[in-house]
Amino acid sequence: MTVLDVTLLVVAGFFAGVVGFVTGLASLVSYPALLAAGLSPVAANVTNTVAMVGVGAGALTNSAREVVDTGPRVWWWTLYAALGGATGAVVLLVAPPGSFEAVVPGLVALAALALLLQPRIRRSAGGRDLPKVFAVSVFVVAVYGGYFGAGAGVVFLALVLICTSEQIWRASILKSYLLGVANLVAAIGFAIFGPVHWVAAAAMALGAFAGGWCGPPLVRRIPPDLLRVTIAFAGFGLALWLALR
Repeated sequence: MTVLDVTLLVVAGFFAGVVGFVTGLASLVSYPALLAAGLSPVAANVTNTVAMVGVGAGALTNSAREVVDTGPRVWWWTLYAALGGATGAVVLLVAPPGSFEAVVPGLVALAALALLLQPRIRRSAGGRDLPKVFAVSVFVVAVYGGYFGAGAGVVFLALVLICTSEQIWRASILKSYLLGVANLVAAIGFAIFGPVHWVAAAAMALGAFAGGWCGPPLVRRIPPDLLRVTIAFAGFGLALWLALR
């Protein structure tokens, strides 16, 4: 890997960090960049998971108080995300290639639709929190996040907004945190058993950390409804891309 490749991965990592925190679509930037740098699909997948830990770490350094202020329940959510991330990593390493490919576009499209309809769904639920549904869903989405992860941030964001009373700014922080936990646990497994390209991972993680750090103040300045609708349509675009590729 050349110096130019490393430099481009740092830059791609930064934009993936910003895009990942704001929209939950980091892999739409990072995964193609790793492929362009010459990594095989499997190596790019596991390297991407390791590198994207930087997004959550960067965001957490700029929003740790908001995560802690969520209260004791966040630690249960952390446990579910960790268990899901570990399960997803095992699935990737032992299951036949493409195990999730048939359902992923539909999952992302459904999450995007839920974001568009989020105010109506919340009203239909009477504004009530759905803690049990959310707990199970965090685990399931974290499995997907540990396995591949493209669009997992969109799904996490939709879950937080529908199953809890959090506003979109705090929901974005929780989405980034929970996905970061799933990625971290999966990354530990990949570091031991997977074909991680460590130079590429380090370069992209460096940029992703900086991008993730820039995310919270940026999201705070975007009108909530504009952010929600923009992420929803970006999610539809990702679902289409995943279905056609």
